[in-house]
Amino acid sequence: MATQATAQRRFSYLRIAITLQTLTIFLQAVSAGLLLTSSYGEALHSAGARVMYGASMLYVLAAVLAWKPGGGSPRPIRHASGFLALASVQVVLGIAHIPSLHLPLGVLMFGLSVLALARR
Repeated sequence: MATQATAQRRFSYLRIAITLQTLTIFLQAVSAGLLLTSSYGEALHSAGARVMYGASMLYVLAAVLAWKPGGGSPRPIRHASGFLALASVQVVLGIAHIPSLHLPLGVLMFGLSVLALARR
């Protein structure tokens, strides 16, 4: 019984991490709109990028913690690592000011994050 409760708690941490990641990606879309329309949008989008990247790293950590001690499937680790790789590419494209790839990748990341959240 205690093992099941521990596994449920670990999976809830994973769900929290995915929710946080999805929320930060959505807020990045909002701050991208502000980037185009206000003077403080660039600072907000830049700070949001750091938070989004941190949320992606937290997702990887939560996936590892849900898998290793609890003996769960390693599939969430692959998904989380994929998100972290996409976030890395997204940051590089943003710094390089390549919106033709940066924007569609952001939309893809949001869609994949919502899909991962729906699976949990």
